[in-house]
Amino acid sequence: MVRLVLDTDVLVAAIRSDAGASRQLLREGLQGRFRLVASVSLMIEYQAVLTRQDHLTASRLSVDDVSALLDAVALVAEPVRLAFLWRPLLRDPDDDMVLEAAVNGEADALVSFNQRDFASAVARFGLALWTPREALSRLEHES
Repeated sequence: MVRLVLDTDVLVAAIRSDAGASRQLLREGLQGRFRLVASVSLMIEYQAVLTRQDHLTASRLSVDDVSALLDAVALVAEPVRLAFLWRPLLRDPDDDMVLEAAVNGEADALVSFNQRDFASAVARFGLALWTPREALSRLEHES
């Protein structure tokens, strides 16, 4: 089964638009079509970002709604113990945290809209870097 780490920007897109690839990818992760991999620090990042007022307003969700969604993610996600930290590799320390979850969790790919910043780092660790649309396409070909 494909193992994926979703960057926070993918979850933001998933709550803000019900018609996009990010929402579909999140749904498929919650349904177990792929192995969702996440660390505690990444889950905390999801919570902090998704509950920002601008995202809540745009998504028409409450803090409780976001908490329920993240509880569902936590139920299906494989927890990652961060045995090794590689910092700093990326411009944004939050991106380092996403990369560390992917590497320590032995993910097949990191899914992000931030292709430019992650490209060289994921290649260094032999990870694939996919957009949500690419991830969906690859999941369809595996079925």
